[in-house]
Amino acid sequence: MNKDTSQVPARKSYDVIIVGGAMLGSSVAWFTANNPDFDGSILVVEKDPTYEFTSTAHTNSCMRQQFSNEINIRVSQFAAEFVKNFRQFMGNDERVPDVPLQSYGYMYLADNADFADVLAQSQKMQEALGAGTRHMTAEQIKQDYPFYYLDDIVAANHNLIDEGYFDGNTLFDWWRRSAREKGVEYVTNEVVSMSLNAQGTQVEHVTLNSGESIACGTVVNASGPRAVLTSRMAGIEIPVEPRKRYTFIFDAEQPLDRDLPLTIDPSGVHMRTDGQYYLAGCPPDEDPAVDYMDFVADHSLWEEKVWPIIATRIPQFEAIKLTNTWVGHYAFNVFDQNAIIGPHTRVKNFIFVNGFSGHGFQQSPAMGRGVSELIAYGEYRELDLKPFGYERIELGEKFPETAVI
Repeated sequence: MNKDTSQVPARKSYDVIIVGGAMLGSSVAWFTANNPDFDGSILVVEKDPTYEFTSTAHTNSCMRQQFSNEINIRVSQFAAEFVKNFRQFMGNDERVPDVPLQSYGYMYLADNADFADVLAQSQKMQEALGAGTRHMTAEQIKQDYPFYYLDDIVAANHNLIDEGYFDGNTLFDWWRRSAREKGVEYVTNEVVSMSLNAQGTQVEHVTLNSGESIACGTVVNASGPRAVLTSRMAGIEIPVEPRKRYTFIFDAEQPLDRDLPLTIDPSGVHMRTDGQYYLAGCPPDEDPAVDYMDFVADHSLWEEKVWPIIATRIPQFEAIKLTNTWVGHYAFNVFDQNAIIGPHTRVKNFIFVNGFSGHGFQQSPAMGRGVSELIAYGEYRELDLKPFGYERIELGEKFPETAVI
């Protein structure tokens, strides 16, 4: 991946300034530059050209349609369509590789009747929208996946169609590369302040760490876990903070005889096939906000929580070897764990693309397209993303979604 070595923008004014150049920022940049009805200038400001500490660099690139809210399902369905037809969406550029979607599915396990009922209701919604989700009894699960221990399981939902994981970093790399070829300017710098008009309804300039004051038509906050630091420059508070999430890669002495779906255990631990290895993950038992540069691992989490749970759920995983682990940050929306998208209610040219709480990669195609529509047309065209709007934060009305991992 080529680094963004330029530090000083070429212009003194841009139609769009995107604060943050990782997955979401580059999605917005590419979709906007690719929109035939947009012919303006775009600047992406990214402080770390290596992207080492971004959520993008620590993703597991999962994709699922198993949500309980229609718009979340449709957002993921577009993502699946985009991934499966990536080269076509990228203009049939022969340089662009195919991006396989490994459809091993998600297996949501329920150990009580109440959650089993939630899964059953969600399955009806998903099926009505064309998803291939099945609601399964423990006996049906055992027939398809005999390696699970299921004595405590009441039911499950599983979908093998357009659900699993993909190489999201290939999308990121090509969005960024193609956006630059289409004239988007990336600089290695940092937005440190913003100035508003006298009425407080418009960001007029952003100031960079290197001292330049740049005029702007629209500002897009794509700052990941640092989203509130960016929004405060415009006098706006949003409920997004960094939360640690752990990923563990392990090898099994006795590998399973079939692919392991991304299995969400009732404990909150999840696991799946990952090439020739297996991947597991979970939040820490205590889940506070952390410092933006705190990636220190709690090594006891594997021994005391994750391994015992996965070895109980899949007895063949009693004998496993941990081969790699890392810590990443969710851009965690503490209000309702769903995205915040669209303009601020007062500062009209300040657009959010924040708070994905772990859903960012799978939602990035639809969200990038949606924000590009706002920029070009002042409204959503393909999918109505207004339910994710900032208004709900002000009104205290949570976005209703039960399927949050």
